[in-house]
Amino acid sequence: MTWQQFKQAYLIRFWAPMPAVIAAGILSTYYFGLTGTFWAVTGEFTRWGGHLLQFLGANPESWGYFKVIGLEGSPLDRVDGMMIIGMFGGCIAAALWANNVKLRMPQSRIRIAQALIGGIIAGFGARLAMGCNLAAFFTGIPQFSLHAWFFALATAAGSYFGARFTLLPMFRIPVTLKKVSKATSIKQDENQARRRFRIGMLVFVGIVGWGLLTMFDAPKLGMAMLFGVGFGLLIERAQICFTSAFRDMWITGRTHMAKAIILGMAVSAIGIYSYVQLGVSPKIMWAGPNAVIGGLLFGFGIVLAGGCETGWMYRAVEGQVHFWWVGLGNVLGSTLLAYYWDDIAQPLATNWDKVNLLTSLGNEGGLLVTYALLALSFGSMLLWEKRFFARKAKRDEQLLTEAV
Repeated sequence: MTWQQFKQAYLIRFWAPMPAVIAAGILSTYYFGLTGTFWAVTGEFTRWGGHLLQFLGANPESWGYFKVIGLEGSPLDRVDGMMIIGMFGGCIAAALWANNVKLRMPQSRIRIAQALIGGIIAGFGARLAMGCNLAAFFTGIPQFSLHAWFFALATAAGSYFGARFTLLPMFRIPVTLKKVSKATSIKQDENQARRRFRIGMLVFVGIVGWGLLTMFDAPKLGMAMLFGVGFGLLIERAQICFTSAFRDMWITGRTHMAKAIILGMAVSAIGIYSYVQLGVSPKIMWAGPNAVIGGLLFGFGIVLAGGCETGWMYRAVEGQVHFWWVGLGNVLGSTLLAYYWDDIAQPLATNWDKVNLLTSLGNEGGLLVTYALLALSFGSMLLWEKRFFARKAKRDEQLLTEAV
């Protein structure tokens, strides 16, 4: 394969979601095994909110939530911080390779309100449950934490209500027809595309070089950045978004992305199980009402906003201004949860047990139950898709009969 063929096939064209999500599951497994932490972003976004408050003269380090997740140092001193910087770097490089960067403004004010309010709700819910879509789906479930199953099921339910809510007439944007004299050309500016590809390569080389140099003094921080670059490339090139997975399932009946996510979790689970057997401790969180309430809020919020934690990151660097507001909302919502944590922590979270399925059911039992639940989830997707399109075909037939 020549360089031009490789460039066109793997750097410019979008990647198939199924293998990309499975690759993300494998990458998250090694990230856990080599750094001892897990692929998650909203915890670090909460710390960013805390640092902003410190800059403004507040003392959020005294809040109970920051005593749980930590607020020491800066993003450059933390594994999560370096990983997220790497993710943004990977997203930017991938978007530039494909000339997929263009400033795109929201279509109306209602979209800005949706983005900000939905982002706040999602950020609040994610941190209430101690994890977002990544920390639950790609790490919590594969790490055998019962709270992640509570969160996942509640997220599915919340996204259903969010999908129905966003179909209300108030969210419909009037379409204005414009008369044009000729069709608009969709051909790309080849010189611009070449320049952006070169800039993308410089960004890629720069961020990878930064990670490699960091490894000499702080191996975990350097590795976190390199893993982040890999995550960023995957989510941007494959357009991985949990919001679209849930929203498409409820509105269009399409479950391709949702099924890909389940397969990604299945691949990750066996890898993490192996690391656990080698002595690496999984991340287990409270299986309390916080996981359910947080999941409901998160599912509703991401659909209202139009993007989850992975979705808004790559779309924001592509120039979609709507998702800048989603990101701001995420930081505000997660910081708001941190402020109220001391009042709600005990009844909703800390008074409840942290349930590790491997500990509760035994190693083999916990692994089997996890795969059984994943298989049940996959089967439910297939059944939903089949019934959705069967009902749609019946409705279409009835409409055709009435028209005749």
